[in-house]
Amino acid sequence: MNLHNRQRETLGVDIRALRKARGLTLSEVADRLQRSVGWLSQVERDMSAPSISDLRKIASCLEVPVSMLFSHSVAPAEEQGYIVRSGSRRPMGSGEEGLIEELLSPDLTDDFEMVHSTFRPNSQMQDTAVRPTQEVGYVISGRLDLQIGGRQFSVGPGDSFRIRGETYRWSNPYDEPAVAIWVIAPPVY
Repeated sequence: MNLHNRQRETLGVDIRALRKARGLTLSEVADRLQRSVGWLSQVERDMSAPSISDLRKIASCLEVPVSMLFSHSVAPAEEQGYIVRSGSRRPMGSGEEGLIEELLSPDLTDDFEMVHSTFRPNSQMQDTAVRPTQEVGYVISGRLDLQIGGRQFSVGPGDSFRIRGETYRWSNPYDEPAVAIWVIAPPVY
């Protein structure tokens, strides 16, 4: 199997996992994409490669940044599904709000995902959010101010926190970056 095929295999697996995590059927997603169920099934089984335009539509339908579908570093065959090297993490999102996220999980097929998040100094989440997830974060360095379900918290190195389907918002009003590891169930990226 050549490098391109191995890269595509990760893509189909992730698309299927994201679709299932959102409770969507093949038919529902195919309808939204204005494509056939057969075509989408082939994409999910890595038998067909979607175009860049298709990837943008899929990302929009699954509510993930398109970068999540574009960026697939290929690990050596014996490491695929087991190891994610530090230089091969998949970036997620645009980083516009000052948050740089990388996927630590090998793929999105588990009941959860792990994310490495770096919050730039003097940055903040623009809008309060709520997700149908359970999330636990662990702060490695720096400080973060959190608003979870209307309550205010400040966390630092060694502290952890949980968000369960509640509204939340983060800010890093400090002069140094904050780094945290998140575990999110089910996968949302």
